[in-house]
Amino acid sequence: MKLNKETVIAGIALAVILVSAVVWLMPAGLRQAPPLAGQTLDGRTLSLEQLRGKPVLVTFWATTCSSCIEEMPHLVELYRDLNPKGLEIIGVAMAYDPPDQVRAMVKQREIPFPIVLDTQERIAQEFDNVRLTPTSVLISPEGRIVHYRLGLLDIPKLRDTIQGML
Repeated sequence: MKLNKETVIAGIALAVILVSAVVWLMPAGLRQAPPLAGQTLDGRTLSLEQLRGKPVLVTFWATTCSSCIEEMPHLVELYRDLNPKGLEIIGVAMAYDPPDQVRAMVKQREIPFPIVLDTQERIAQEFDNVRLTPTSVLISPEGRIVHYRLGLLDIPKLRDTIQGML
């Protein structure tokens, strides 16, 4: 059987895509998370390095995002249940969201986890240039990305994954 040039190239491209998908989706997570250093609403400096040894859910959200607002009570419940066992959640407010509006939403919704203002878009850029919300990234206690999700989270599945890390 004689292979033409296009078939060989397509085969190589498919192999590269499959290897990339396997590396990206491996349960242990191979990709190191970016540093995520930022200022919280209460003035603290927060970085992922400080949280090494804990699973961390980073959620990019906006006050004008209806899906983010719909998901927020579930994240608050997840945080209240699992933070005492070691989970940390960091909310990252998008650069286009006015800080006063973010503060008002955090107060109104009684969000207990730290919120970082990404006014320079630096954090969003470090996490694969996040543009759409909600986008959530689960980071293992070893600092590796194990789940990257655009859109609403499957909270029961996420809870199981996190409990497996605690």
